[in-house]
Amino acid sequence: MSKFTAVFGDTKPVIGMVHLGALPGSPLHDEDAGLDGLVAAARADLKALHDAGFDAVMFGNENDRPYEFDVDTASTATMAYVIGRLRDEITVPFGVNVLWDPESSIALAAATGASFVREIFTGTYASDMGPWTPDAGRAMRYRDRLGRRDLAMLFNVSAEFADSLDRRSLPDRARSAVFSSVPDAVLVSGQITGEAARFEDLEAVKAVLPDTPVMANTGVKHATVADILRAADGCVVGSALKIDGDTWNPIDPERAKDFMDRARAARGGR
Repeated sequence: MSKFTAVFGDTKPVIGMVHLGALPGSPLHDEDAGLDGLVAAARADLKALHDAGFDAVMFGNENDRPYEFDVDTASTATMAYVIGRLRDEITVPFGVNVLWDPESSIALAAATGASFVREIFTGTYASDMGPWTPDAGRAMRYRDRLGRRDLAMLFNVSAEFADSLDRRSLPDRARSAVFSSVPDAVLVSGQITGEAARFEDLEAVKAVLPDTPVMANTGVKHATVADILRAADGCVVGSALKIDGDTWNPIDPERAKDFMDRARAARGGR
């Protein structure tokens, strides 16, 4: 059984994002709300995703802007604290992503018992944060040293806030990453959080990776989820579930429920 199937079963999973508020030490952190405010907001979003019937959830630090490659230890520790406070309430598989730091993401997964991790693990990019050169070999070996060979690795192969310096096509880069770096799934993204990947890119990547799960990672909307799930093996969704569709707002329970109703219909009621 593949790690992807071990985590998500034989359905096309829909993963809902729990976007944590800005963490201590980051410029947008709300010191008045403090740690209890972070926990309360995450708990409300988690409940909305559970009630809507999402297949899995993922905790991320999207609001830790400006983003970093070498994330402050306090950020990872705070994420572990928040997830730890919620751990007994989580009823579905969960994953983590510490932007944009593969090893911190893996450390967080090991500390919290997450089932999967998402990050940029391969490639070379020019980005808003400067030159971007992740090291999949180092990250995977770190995972194994922490005793988490079971951790499913979701590779985002089209980095947000960046442009690939590799002039190969996206399908060629995705196919090469599967050969060289053995991801458990490949994710295709748009240019920034909340913006959709080009549908033709998603289809092209899936065409060259028939035996590897391929997921849409950003910008999936209520109006597009049925088409996305016909072309791909699942999706990650965050912004479309928020009040007014705004990434930085809390999750709207009704929008979340409507989204999963449409996703289940696209999957034949599952």
